[in-house]
Amino acid sequence: MTAAAFEEIYRKDQRAPWDQDGPTPFVVELEREGYIRGAVLDAGCGTGENALYLASRGHEVFALDGAPTAIERAREKARTRGIDVPFQLADARDLAGYTDRFDTVIDIGLFHVFDEEEDRLRYAASLQRACRPGALVHLLCFNANNDFDATIPRPRGCGTHPVDEAELRRAFGAGWTWESFTEVTGRSAAPGGGARRFWLLRVRKASGV
Repeated sequence: MTAAAFEEIYRKDQRAPWDQDGPTPFVVELEREGYIRGAVLDAGCGTGENALYLASRGHEVFALDGAPTAIERAREKARTRGIDVPFQLADARDLAGYTDRFDTVIDIGLFHVFDEEEDRLRYAASLQRACRPGALVHLLCFNANNDFDATIPRPRGCGTHPVDEAELRRAFGAGWTWESFTEVTGRSAAPGGGARRFWLLRVRKASGV
């Protein structure tokens, strides 16, 4: 996965298929059920809808993405709506300067773009450093039970792939406690569309890590 691949998509005249209006239903449900608390990180925020929604609900939110155009659009939305969210251009695999900073992390479709295990491990380790003990990470990703159509074009350098449980367990192993791991079905806005299976994972950073 490269940020350049996604930047290329955001720069096109046609809107990125995953760039939807309004927050992801998963995020709305998390907020309604009280799982969003303290300082929140939106990792891979895109054009900012989830971060802006949570901030509008009174949460302290920090958001980052690797695509400059996505961040520019998110900042413009924040200005237009009068919502204060610091949108930062950054690589989620290297969260320098955020040690022990966050109580909650949301990852809506970022983990599954890391096609190399090294990147997945770096990302999880980066989150572990950035989270305070007891912090919750909520992750939504494509499930390995999907049958992806290889003929559907995807951005060059985009490693989006169906994730199996073993990949998640290797990334979020030592130092994490698994609190919830479920499979849900929903419609995907990604290339190919249609019904897709997703993993919903909630892990907690262990105390003393």
